[in-house]
Amino acid sequence: MYIKSLHIRQFRNYDKVDLIFDEKMNVFIGENAQGKTNAIEAIYVLALAKSHRTSKDKELIGWDEEFARLHGQVLRTSGSVELDVVISTKGKKVKLNGLEQRKLSEYVGAVNVVMFAPEDLNLVKGSPQLRRRFIDMELGQISPIYLHHLGLHNKVLQQRNFLLKDLQIGKGSKEMLDILTEQLVELAVQITKRRFVFLGQLQKWAEGIHRDISRGKEQLKIQYKPSVDVLEEMDLPKMKEVFFNTYESKKQREIARGVTLFGPQRDDLLFFVNDRDVQTYGSQGQQRTTALAVKLAEIELIHAEIGEYPILLLDDVLSELDDYRQSHLLHTIQQRVQTFVTTTSISGVNHEALNGAAIFQVDQGTITNDV
Repeated sequence: MYIKSLHIRQFRNYDKVDLIFDEKMNVFIGENAQGKTNAIEAIYVLALAKSHRTSKDKELIGWDEEFARLHGQVLRTSGSVELDVVISTKGKKVKLNGLEQRKLSEYVGAVNVVMFAPEDLNLVKGSPQLRRRFIDMELGQISPIYLHHLGLHNKVLQQRNFLLKDLQIGKGSKEMLDILTEQLVELAVQITKRRFVFLGQLQKWAEGIHRDISRGKEQLKIQYKPSVDVLEEMDLPKMKEVFFNTYESKKQREIARGVTLFGPQRDDLLFFVNDRDVQTYGSQGQQRTTALAVKLAEIELIHAEIGEYPILLLDDVLSELDDYRQSHLLHTIQQRVQTFVTTTSISGVNHEALNGAAIFQVDQGTITNDV
C-alpha cells in the first residue's frame, strides 16, 4: 500500500497544502521548527485518527481556526481508498470513501502505518505507559475487535475509578462496584489474551532481526508482564477466575487508593538480551538495537497479517542512529515499504535507498516539491 496524495487544511502550522507522493521514498527537508514533524503527524492522524504527540485533538487545529481537515488517497492491492479526518472544537469525524464511520474501530486499519521517532528509542528504557501505547497502537491497526474492546474497557475503567473515589469518602455503592468489576474483567481478559498472542508473533520477527543487527552475537526475548498473575497458556475462564480473585482480594486497597490498581492499564513489557534485562543492564547501543529490531519487526508482522507492507514514518530518527544501524534500517525497507523521512539534511545519509527519492522542502508552514 502507499499514500498517493494528501490534502492538508488548517492543520498545525499548515493552512493549505496539497501533496503528491512517490510510492517508495519521500523526504521532508527543512530547518527545525518549520513543520517537518507536523507533515509526518498529518499522515499518522490520517491513518489512526489520533496524534502520536498529543492526546488533545484541539492542538491539531490551526491557530484561530475552527477545524482541521486531512484528506488522502491510499492505493492498496484491493483498490483505492479515500480517507477523511475532520477535527473541530466540537469533536472528530472520519470517513472512508465518503461514508462516515461512527466507530473508530471501523476506520482504523484502512491504511497501516509504523512510526519511528526519537522517542521510540526510549521504548526500552522509557515508562511502561510508552510501551502500553506501543502495543495498543500497533495491535489496534490489525485487530479492529481489539480496538473495540480497548475502547469499552477504558470507559468502564473510568466509571470504576470514579466510583472508587466515591467509596473512598464513604459514598457510592459496593454493589455497583461488583457490577463494574464484572464488566471490566470480561473486557480485560480479551485484551490480555490478544496482547499475549501479538507479542508472541512480534517476538518471532524481532528475534531474527535483532540477531542480524547484532551480527549474531545477541538474542532478544520479549516478555509480556501483566499486572494480574495470569499466564499465556491459560484459557479465558481461568483468566477470568484469576482476575476476579485479584480484584476481590484487593478491593479494600483499591477503595483506600481510589483507583483501579490492576488490569491492562497497568501492564508492561520486558526486553532481554542474552537473558539480561536490557532496561536495567543494557548499554545504550543495546537499547537502541532492541528498539530498532522491534520497529522493523512491526513492519514484517503487519505484512504477515494483512498481506501488504505498512507505510513507514521516520521522524528525524536517522540522525539518532549510528551509520551501521541507519544502513540496516534503510537496507531493510528498500523498495518494499513506502517511507517518509524528515531531516535537516540528507548530506549525512549515504545510502542508495535515497536515490530517486521525492524531496520536499519545508519552510514556515509551506511545502514545495524540489523537482
